[in-house]
Amino acid sequence: MLCRAALSPLVRSPGWCFVLSPHTIAAISRLYLPRHNQRLRNESIRCWSNIPFITMPLSRAHGKSFAHRSELKHAKRIVVKLGSAVVTRGDECGLALGRLASIVEQVSVLQNQGREMMIVTSGAVAFGKQRLRHEILLSQSVRQALHSGQSQLKDMAIPVLEARACAAAGQSGLMALYEAMFTQYSICAAQILVTNLDFHDEQKRRNLNGTLHELLRMNIVPIINTNDAVVPPPEPNSDLQGVNVISVKDNDSLAARLAVEMKTDLLIVLSDVEGLFDSPPGSDDAKLIDIFYPGDQQSVTFGTKSRVGMGGMEAKVKAALWALQGGTSVVIANGTHPKISGHVITDIVEGKKVGTFFSEVKPAGPTVEQQGEMARAGGRTLAALQPEQRAEIIYRLADLLTDQREEILLANKKDLEEAENKGRLALPLLKRLSLSTSKLNSLAIGLRQIAVSSQDSVGRVIRRTRIAKDLDLEQVTVPIGVLLVIFESRPDCLPQVSALAIASGNGLLLKGGKEAAHSNQILHHLTQEALSIHGVKDAVQLVNTREEVEDLCRLDKLIDLIIPRGSSHLVRNIQKAAKGIPVMGHSEGICHVYVDTDASVEKVTRIIRDSKCEYPAACNALETVLIHRDLLRTPLFDQIIDMLRVEQVKIHAGPKFASYLTFSPSEVKSLRTEYGDLECCIEVVDSVQEAVEHIHKYGSSHTDVIITENEKTAEFFLQHVDSACVFWNASTRFSDGYRFGLGAEVGISTSRIHARGPVGIEGLLTTKWLLRGDNHVVSDFSEHGSMKYLHESLPLPQRNTN
Repeated sequence: MLCRAALSPLVRSPGWCFVLSPHTIAAISRLYLPRHNQRLRNESIRCWSNIPFITMPLSRAHGKSFAHRSELKHAKRIVVKLGSAVVTRGDECGLALGRLASIVEQVSVLQNQGREMMIVTSGAVAFGKQRLRHEILLSQSVRQALHSGQSQLKDMAIPVLEARACAAAGQSGLMALYEAMFTQYSICAAQILVTNLDFHDEQKRRNLNGTLHELLRMNIVPIINTNDAVVPPPEPNSDLQGVNVISVKDNDSLAARLAVEMKTDLLIVLSDVEGLFDSPPGSDDAKLIDIFYPGDQQSVTFGTKSRVGMGGMEAKVKAALWALQGGTSVVIANGTHPKISGHVITDIVEGKKVGTFFSEVKPAGPTVEQQGEMARAGGRTLAALQPEQRAEIIYRLADLLTDQREEILLANKKDLEEAENKGRLALPLLKRLSLSTSKLNSLAIGLRQIAVSSQDSVGRVIRRTRIAKDLDLEQVTVPIGVLLVIFESRPDCLPQVSALAIASGNGLLLKGGKEAAHSNQILHHLTQEALSIHGVKDAVQLVNTREEVEDLCRLDKLIDLIIPRGSSHLVRNIQKAAKGIPVMGHSEGICHVYVDTDASVEKVTRIIRDSKCEYPAACNALETVLIHRDLLRTPLFDQIIDMLRVEQVKIHAGPKFASYLTFSPSEVKSLRTEYGDLECCIEVVDSVQEAVEHIHKYGSSHTDVIITENEKTAEFFLQHVDSACVFWNASTRFSDGYRFGLGAEVGISTSRIHARGPVGIEGLLTTKWLLRGDNHVVSDFSEHGSMKYLHESLPLPQRNTN
């Protein structure tokens, strides 16, 4: 097709150019790029934007809105409404060019994915106001110069500019700007000006509909706005009277009417606020509403409208609900200060938790925000219980794990069968998913250990100081608050973490993997049954809604600590996604065993076999064996190799080890590899000092071991290796909360702040200071005051050892 003034970088001629669809561009790239460079052909289409593409089938029958955010990625036809506050500058005179350029880029990305994009824009009045002010100032300065002989701009009053005149002056300039921006992405844009009459007159409505469909068919982005130069006042008593009638009195109602008229899948309304709040934004108790349902508007108090534009939030909500009734999904979000990636439009289409999503399907259970509030309130009640009561809850949970064994194993069997049928889990993950009678018995034993240690956790005094006479200070242990634990494939994690949270008085949000849904459901039900004996059922919540992990990691007002338990990929993603919430854990478990020259032959093979082969998928499994150079070509070395071969462990050679061999195993690609399977690396070192240096360079500060009979060498290793767990003549697999006598663990932390290593009850506590005085003021302790600081240490109260 041909379009005037769209300067395509591909084909160009004076005044005209070819505007090519993404499919045509792809065809050209196939013709003109070398056939052997498939990657270059693909990148020629995608390299112009740093916004990720979404590869997703885009076919959908219109008629019913999407029920959940995750479905928005299937939206084929999308209307983006740009409010005046988004498009204009803060001084309301001129356009916010940077914001507008970002919006055009995002729309172009989506258009080139094969979606049909339309824009309803404001900004003509502001752009016209800028142009008219400039013309008036220039005219006045010329007249003043003619009359006074000098060009002075001071004391020149600018008359109030009429909005229709501003719109008339600004519409052409606004469209020219859009055209110039879209040209950079080889996309043609077309302007359509409408008024209320264009929708109420049947012939005009059909003409408008036909024009828009033809533009979309030709891969052109329609840019629609009200014709503010001639727009009449809205018709009275014609607003929101059914699906076929809405008065176009601002761009919000225009966007809603257009969305329904064109049977669009999604309407994105961008404003200068995050979305819809339950009370005016900025008020103390205002909370952003994540999902809004028809009928909920009775519980919302609307504030004043934005600094510019005709429609306030109430108008936006009415228009959104009208569009929703017509089968179009709606999201209202902030276009002036976009969160997350900074690309608000593409974030919304990707299903990220941005703004307020309007849905007709109300879930049966609470939202995750409500669950977070319930967990906080329940956790505070839990912390206020007597230690014996918290212990009683944990004992009850341990009993339920054995009493309800058959029901638990039956639910777990369903998960295993579904995972095997779908073929989505590797063998190590299937092993993690599997529960057994012996696992449940071990869980129950661990929970009873936690119950015992919980007797002296919350409220324990760890320091007492007499500041001055009758002024005593105590430091006591308290819960952290609300924990979010995200775990994969291991339902046994749920009762373990729940027991630790109960013992430490913390509220808990649990997010398990889909592959363990049946197991997690029954284990959570049993946990709540145990909590119910003291009325704190809400303290532990299982997140069953379709919340993305990335969205959960941004709930900084509800969650105090995130603890990921799963693959290194999961942990890294959570550490990256968490905004303002501390993350406790480790991204990798690259564990080493160093075999010293003084190592015992019998101990070496036993410890390496247990460290690598007992459970290779565990984070505390051996990944690299470091062998002293003097042990090469000795019987000890041969026994290590023979044992690994018998256990079917695939060996990778480190660079130094490979240099000693004529025919070596495959050389390792990286010495920082966590295999998580029956694979390991062997590398050679010249001394214990070099072993320590290797571990510091390539390890992950998780668990590292030395095997030697030389006590001096062992102590050097123990003192110098900077890892969370450092062992002498013991398997790496001992790095575990249950094996350490903690009862269980929420995870193994490699961080150097707060808890480190297997994290039990102690790692889930923080402290607060209690000061008890009697009319004390700081001024009494000044140089000429009547009191002096004592700072005497006081004895601690006797700990409960029963």
